[in-house]
Amino acid sequence: MAPVVGSLDSCDQSGRYLHLAPQPAHRHEGVRVREGSGSGRPGLQGAEVQTEGRLTSSNATKGPGAGGGSGRTPAAAAATLEGGVAAPDDAINLQRRVGLISGVALIVGTMIGSGIFVSPKGLLQRTESVGLSLVVWAACGVLSLLGALSYAELGTLVAESGGEYAYFNEAFHRSRPSKTWYGPVPAFLFSWVSILLLKPSGLAIIALTCAEYSSRLFILGGSDCHIPGVSVKLLASCVIVLITFINSYSVNLATKVQNIFTAAKLVAIVIIVVGGMIKLAQGNTQYLEKGFEGSTTSAGNIATAFYSGLWAYDGWNNLNYVTEELKNPYKNLPRAIIIGLPLVTVCYLLVNVSYLAVMSTEELLSSETVAVTFGNRVLGWAAFLMPLAVTLSTFGAANGTAFTSGRLCFVAAREGHMVDVLSYVHTKKLTPSPALLFNAAIALVMVVPSNIGSLIDFFGFTAWIFYGGAMLALIVMRFTKKDSKRPYKVPIIIPIVVLIMSFFLVVLPIIDSPQIEYLYATLFIVAGLIFYFPFVHFQKSLPIMGHVTTFFQLLLEVVPTDVMPDAA
Repeated sequence: MAPVVGSLDSCDQSGRYLHLAPQPAHRHEGVRVREGSGSGRPGLQGAEVQTEGRLTSSNATKGPGAGGGSGRTPAAAAATLEGGVAAPDDAINLQRRVGLISGVALIVGTMIGSGIFVSPKGLLQRTESVGLSLVVWAACGVLSLLGALSYAELGTLVAESGGEYAYFNEAFHRSRPSKTWYGPVPAFLFSWVSILLLKPSGLAIIALTCAEYSSRLFILGGSDCHIPGVSVKLLASCVIVLITFINSYSVNLATKVQNIFTAAKLVAIVIIVVGGMIKLAQGNTQYLEKGFEGSTTSAGNIATAFYSGLWAYDGWNNLNYVTEELKNPYKNLPRAIIIGLPLVTVCYLLVNVSYLAVMSTEELLSSETVAVTFGNRVLGWAAFLMPLAVTLSTFGAANGTAFTSGRLCFVAAREGHMVDVLSYVHTKKLTPSPALLFNAAIALVMVVPSNIGSLIDFFGFTAWIFYGGAMLALIVMRFTKKDSKRPYKVPIIIPIVVLIMSFFLVVLPIIDSPQIEYLYATLFIVAGLIFYFPFVHFQKSLPIMGHVTTFFQLLLEVVPTDVMPDAA
């Protein structure tokens, strides 16, 4: 059966879709097929349009009446709808609609989740003193900033979405003079772990936290009342579905939601900081005056304290996942990082100081919801603002997580490392809706069990494996791509320091507290090779996949794209 080609938005005057008559696939001149991206894919080709019930090449239908009589292809219509500009030859592709403010909001909004409001006690518990905990908070911010600055060079050198996936692919596969079977392996294993576990489970955890605290807003008996687990899971599922709809419907809408909720959580942080400063001005400094009293001297405790702090800063690399949709990435990517990281670091330090102006270390360590306890003591009748702040913060973080996770899945599929249909975009909205729906489906499954948080704890160390791998990729490309244009460049010592720290953060927790789950996590990573060799290296495919791809294209109204928008 020959692949079906055509556009999915052709319909008659009654609004019904016209019959799709199977025709041989035609290659559109405006579509660039990447090496190894699975040229000759089955399914509907995005650069084709349908007229009068037959599927014809868009090169033959550029006159008036093509595409339903509007004289525009679906890409041009979608660009007008979203305020963008159609790509050359009207090829279907993602558009650059994320500006500097939205970029900063994406970084800040995904970094500041529920942790700083709910339970920032892990770091204090390990450092055992107020002074040392604040030092570690600041040091984690500096380390994250160094890593983010290195990512700024990576993002401007390899101006593609996908974050670490794109950098591994470029450093260890594309830029090598001779292609090897193991070149694509780092990128594939990263996509394997991130797409199937880390990203969707992270979304599930954030959605569960959002559901938990939004439920508390409507409980008359107080915030300590028990909330049925089924209710929380159902509400969390609704949050995931809503966020997926927003991101599938419009990139502009998703970025506006991110901007609004980031502003809301910053307002909540300002309320906490102002309340804390007022308490300090009233002379409540007895808890902060303890300084470094009782500080731990254990290197293992300090290392695990860094581990806890860096998890609070996690998300500093999220803008690199959407580089292809960032306006003027050569300037806005470094600017967003330089603005966002110091802002989050200052917020974390001031919020912790404010907490310690109201609560003793013992009270802070015993509280499961630090911000709620703070609100009850400082805000009086307005204490409900704290559960509301957690709800808004987690919803914004979930939105940013879904936004970036979908792009990683999209890019991996475009390179042939995932099922082809996951690299398709909607014909009108120009959003990677199949990838977003796939991420949401896995997240919904992970909402069901109650112990996915512990699962992520044991896979958490993999994040710094890949961060270290990205630093290694940057160092490698300093030699393999030394003549390439670098709009932004960091001193080579910065990625070296981050690489050493990532090795330290991966190895030390295993030495300090070896557990069998770390072995399970490693085995899961290696298990990706079982799928890599037959489906990626040898490019085998199941016979039914052509029909499955066509079915989902018709169902979701999506088409493939191999075009990356101009970075200018």
